[in-house]
Amino acid sequence: MQRDVGGLPLAPALRARLVAAGFQTAQELLETGPCGLSAEIGISKEEALEALQVVRQECHGDAARTAGASGASRKCTALELLEEEQAQGFIITFCSALDNILGGGVQLTKITEICGAPGVGKTQLCMQLAVDVQIPECFGGVAGEAVFIDTEGSFMVDRVVDIATACVQHCQLIAEAHQEDDHLKALETFSLESILSHIYYFRCRDYIELLAQVYLLPDFLSEHSKVRLVVVDGIAFPFRHDFEDLSLRTRLLNGLAQQLIIIANDHKLAVVLTNQMTTRIGQSQSTLVPALGESWGHAATVRLIFHWDNSQRLATLYKSPSQKESTIPYHITSHGFRDVQPPAVTQNAEDTEMNPRKRPRREEEKQ
Repeated sequence: MQRDVGGLPLAPALRARLVAAGFQTAQELLETGPCGLSAEIGISKEEALEALQVVRQECHGDAARTAGASGASRKCTALELLEEEQAQGFIITFCSALDNILGGGVQLTKITEICGAPGVGKTQLCMQLAVDVQIPECFGGVAGEAVFIDTEGSFMVDRVVDIATACVQHCQLIAEAHQEDDHLKALETFSLESILSHIYYFRCRDYIELLAQVYLLPDFLSEHSKVRLVVVDGIAFPFRHDFEDLSLRTRLLNGLAQQLIIIANDHKLAVVLTNQMTTRIGQSQSTLVPALGESWGHAATVRLIFHWDNSQRLATLYKSPSQKESTIPYHITSHGFRDVQPPAVTQNAEDTEMNPRKRPRREEEKQ
């Protein structure tokens, strides 16, 4: 981070402005932030953001090269990579059908994107995951913490309270059934207050605040090493308004995606993004597709698409490196994200079948 400003891969005119303003190191630039840098040297906030992206990526590359020089380039076999992959945990969703098609749940070190229309349950799953990531290891969880970055104002703390309460009660039932010491000990600290105090909430009202927050995340994560989940709800909203320069938008999004990939790998955590849907007009028909274009579709490792079939919510695994494409139904209940339960046979239907003397109502009588 002590790299000299004159050696950064920036435009010569921009470097001259930075030096004239008194900036000497890359660390000073990063600490100033986009708004401060814009005011200091008289450039737009967009140009300041782009410059800071270049600086941070360059500093990260320097750190990687230093690590490589100290220990030579790291070599490993495919078997070692497989063992590392299998050692990574999963964050369960409390919907066993969704966990199954994902291969066990939302995987750490990967970026998972959830796309869907408004009201289909994207934010509900994000809040569920922010609770589930804290489940103790003895109950099958990862005992982590969560960062929730909200761009749409959809985070509802009352709803998180409902989901967290149901999660604690579920773990209490497991502890009562098994009566194991580690279960009872874990429940002493696994409570509603504990869950709420380990969800770190950030509200970003435009793309500048979002980019700045994501680029400051590594410093926050170094101080909160137990964070195992970063949620960005939603990724598209700040970039779909007041953006005339689409090439700048693409560059900012690519830099954002690269930064999230680095965060997921360096800190061994899961990144979950929500994305909106947009209409693609074809020659014969129009279809709903995830927003931000096809180039953005390469950013996520796993892509889920939530949609409706009449009144039933469905989740389709659209992209995954290891699982086949599948579609499952799910419910949003008062307790959170859950499996669809098979319909129970009503008592009236049973009575009609068991009592042949009971005359069924005819259409004329119903009217």
